[in-house]
Amino acid sequence: MIDVGPGAGEKGGQIVAAGTPKQVMRSAKSLTGQYLSGKKFIKVPLERKAGSGDFVEVFGAEENNLKKINVKFPLGKFISVTGVSGSGKSTLVNTILKRALAQKMNRNSHKPGKYKKITGYDKLEKMIAIDQSPIGRTPRSNPATYTGVFDDIRDLFAQTNEAKLRGYKKGRFSFNVKGGRCENCMVMELSRLK
Repeated sequence: MIDVGPGAGEKGGQIVAAGTPKQVMRSAKSLTGQYLSGKKFIKVPLERKAGSGDFVEVFGAEENNLKKINVKFPLGKFISVTGVSGSGKSTLVNTILKRALAQKMNRNSHKPGKYKKITGYDKLEKMIAIDQSPIGRTPRSNPATYTGVFDDIRDLFAQTNEAKLRGYKKGRFSFNVKGGRCENCMVMELSRLK
């Protein structure tokens, strides 16, 4: 196992720890090791949103690396599909689920990946695929821009002690402001304040 860090961007690029998982867990420098060992942890919420109780179910998904799997996607809550690289996440979500729903609900002609059947989509009003593709005239126009989530992020950045000490307002944290973004990747960056 190799832990690269100690942070992202200009704070990254160094080997923090290397060895077996147990060796990395013993490294005081490795943040990953601290989480693996249990010294640090993320608290599980006491209550989780119950959702609607309905599901979209895909049966017999067997495209690419998927081996005739059955999957239930709960409705009425925020969910994620995770797994190691090459495990079939994109195939399941993008090639099968998204295309099957688009075909059944939106009469889209894109052929989905191989699956036996899909149920529960009658509980959905419509299917909208949201990714990071630009949706406006500039490459920086994406769903996060249009939903206003970046305003919340800018507000949060402006409330940090570092920003207050320097007199930075929320407008400083923008893709369009030099110094308020990472000049390499053009993403808003808070780490430069420290």
